This record gives sequence, C-alpha cells and structure tokens, in this order.
Amino acid sequence: MNIVITGASKGLGKAIAEAFAKDEQGHVFFLCARNAVALETTAKDLQERFPHNKIYTKTCDVSDKTALQQFVAWIQGYTVKIDILVNNAGIYLPGSAYGEDDGMLEKLMEVNLFSAYHLTRMIVPGMITERSGHIFNICSIASIIAYPNGGAYGISKFALYGFSKNLREELKQHGIKVTHVLPGAAYTDSWSGSGIDSKRIMEAADVAKMIHAAAQLSPQACVEEIILRPQLGDL
Repeated sequence: MNIVITGASKGLGKAIAEAFAKDEQGHVFFLCARNAVALETTAKDLQERFPHNKIYTKTCDVSDKTALQQFVAWIQGYTVKIDILVNNAGIYLPGSAYGEDDGMLEKLMEVNLFSAYHLTRMIVPGMITERSGHIFNICSIASIIAYPNGGAYGISKFALYGFSKNLREELKQHGIKVTHVLPGAAYTDSWSGSGIDSKRIMEAADVAKMIHAAAQLSPQACVEEIILRPQLGDL
C-alpha cells in the first residue's frame, strides 16, 4: 500500500509508520515533518529495521498550504494512488479561551485543522477515482471532553473531529473509509518533561496498533471511531 503520514518524525506518527512497516508484504511510505534531521533519522531507522518497505521523506510545514501542495506534487512524482492517509500532524499549547495569547487560536487551527482539511482535499480526488482509500484523522480525547488549559487546542480538536465526521458521511458512497482517532494521553516527547510516570499513560504503539488493525478489515467494514485512554481514564 501507499501510505502518507504527516508529523511522522516522532511520537504517534513514527509509531504508526512502524506498525505498518512490520507487515510482511511491505509498503511505500511518504512521510513528512517540519524537522528535517528528526525525519531523516526516523526514516533511516525504519528502513534499516524493515528493509522490505520503501520510505520517502519530505520536510513540510503542514500549516502552509503552498508547502502542502508541493508535498502532494512530490508524492505524485512517485504514484497517483494513495491507499492510506494519516492526518497526524498537530501541536499542543496550553491556555484558556479567555486568557491565552492573541493569535493562538489561529495558529492551532492552521496546524491541527487546516492542514488536514487542505491535504485531504488534495488527495481525496484520486481516492474517489480509485473508489478506495482510508483516511485516519488523529483527533484527541479533547475533541469530545473539555478540560482545564484546553483553550484553543480543545477548540481546534473539536473542529478536526467535526471535519472527520463530515468526511465519513460524504465519502462512504465513494468506497472511502474515514476513521476518527481520539486518544487520551500517550507517552510522546510532549509528555517527557511533565513529571508524570510513563507507566501511568498509554504507549504511542497502543494507538498505532489500533489504527493498523482498523486498516485490515474487509472493504464492507469501517471502524468509524477509535477512543483509547489510559487505564485510569483521567488523562
């Protein structure tokens, strides 16, 4: 399969790529992230451990629509068929809707919502032509549960969830699956300095395994939503 993953240099993006790279048949990956060094390190690691895959990378700021257009044009230089799109790129900045810095909502919407919106619109026409494809939108438990210091982040993730639900309704007639992924706290770099014991929260691989499993079903079955939370259910 041809698999596109944004924000793939670390955390959930890297874990998702690894989950698919383990498949015996091998896949072709198109990975992007903002940090070129981290992205190349990830690609080299995956290629060495899973040599039966082909892994291509391109640095891309997904908040920049022009950069996304260049990313898609680059992919189309290799293939016109995308089987899986994982809209994973996102950032978290704490704050309150009434007190956070001016411009924070715009920034978070650009990265957490508009990137997925624009990239999906660029890739979906090809999926419609093929009458196949699977889109995974990495939302958050914050998409459905407000919490202190959520602010613009929570708003952006609520919006991404709404976008994903609309996509599911619109694309099902074209044979394209859409899955909304709403993870709670999973141990990634963003949690490394939090002081919270890593054993208290999920592993990134837990989320990746569920996404991989959802992609293995028959064409007539679609996992519409995946909600995962730490066992204690409070993060």
